[in-house]
Amino acid sequence: MTQGISDILQFVEENDVKFIRLAFCDIFGVQKNIAILSSYLEHAFEKGVSFDASAIPGFGNVTESDLFLFPDPDTLTIFPWRPSEGCVARFYCTIRYPDGRPFEGDARFLLRQAERKAMEQGISFQLGPECEFYLFSTDERGEPVLKPYDKAGYFDMTPLDHGENVRRSICLTLEEMGLRPERSHHEQGPGQNEVDFHRSAPLQAADNLMTLRTAVKAVAAQNGLFASFLPKPIEKESGSGLHFNLSAWKDGKNLFEDFLSDPDPLASSMLAGILRHIPAITAFANPLPGSYRRLGSFEAPAGVGWSAQNRSQLVRLPAAQGEDSRMEVRSPDPACNPYVVALLLMEAGLSGVRDNLPLPSPSDFDGSLTPAEKRLPQTLGAAIDEAWKSDFIHAVLPEKYLSQYFVQKGKEFEAYRAANDPYRYEIERYFDRI
Repeated sequence: MTQGISDILQFVEENDVKFIRLAFCDIFGVQKNIAILSSYLEHAFEKGVSFDASAIPGFGNVTESDLFLFPDPDTLTIFPWRPSEGCVARFYCTIRYPDGRPFEGDARFLLRQAERKAMEQGISFQLGPECEFYLFSTDERGEPVLKPYDKAGYFDMTPLDHGENVRRSICLTLEEMGLRPERSHHEQGPGQNEVDFHRSAPLQAADNLMTLRTAVKAVAAQNGLFASFLPKPIEKESGSGLHFNLSAWKDGKNLFEDFLSDPDPLASSMLAGILRHIPAITAFANPLPGSYRRLGSFEAPAGVGWSAQNRSQLVRLPAAQGEDSRMEVRSPDPACNPYVVALLLMEAGLSGVRDNLPLPSPSDFDGSLTPAEKRLPQTLGAAIDEAWKSDFIHAVLPEKYLSQYFVQKGKEFEAYRAANDPYRYEIERYFDRI
């Protein structure tokens, strides 16, 4: 037993941790978990914990159903909203086959491998997510209803903003869990909120997003509310985005520093690579049929372009200096699997560097008023087609993963398209889950 694991077992004992949640994502980004008693944790580190993969959408079938969860020692955190006696702690896990091989559907493992691959090229990425979500009221049984918690708008304060104390509790809870929330505020839509994270390594940033989803829903429930990460829960209001602030570092220097006045060639090619591949990435960044109702309205981009500070474009270069310099990719939404999207954005950027891609001219216009020449797919079906024919997507993601993903997402799109009221269909199917 390594010293690190020995220290964890001692921490668990000293802090009266009785239950361990072993957490992971399915291939669509929905978080799953299994609970074990803390007395079984040492065995989990050494041998793993088996589960029925055939019961997880996209993971396997009944003839090949056993997979094993191995806790990542670096991801231990205690759930602050659970009892202080007999505590509940959580680890994120690596997923393996019985013979020890990595499971192709483990996007967290794929992102870790991509980070290492970039480091071998002397490049490290930093990711700072900005995540939007809605707070809804609940009925007398505690079931969520499509009634926003308030009628406030962008940056409003109390008494219009009813979510001020909820956001405070969310940020304090995240800090207790060892995360670094940087900002929070009310967003444009009624009951819509945003929490932003300080930049970190992409794997840690994706872990933080999964933790945010759990913490937001738990804190909302404590306040008699329901939190929704659907990209467009209210048809005529602002959709919820998940903006990826991405920077790249080489030899201790942020490549995006002074980008507008003296652009680094590597940073320019990275941005060009993302613009080249973002139509194919869209099937993963915007994974629900209703994701496409968000794009093209309320500053959510529909065209493929970049600009400085311009929030109507897909990628913008914020007015930031030094270590905070970055590009902001604005098309993804919070229903996505953040491990997959972070992986694809990194790989797209690196492909631009390999191919020495030139950066197109900036799109310095309001994308909501002037259509871009190159546009994102306008439906999930079109996005799946774009991804399916992309050599880049097939080179980055395992074929076993892709075959499961495309089949399931194709079925979801066809069911949505066949519905008499697609919006109502999506609410009934996804509202309680996302």
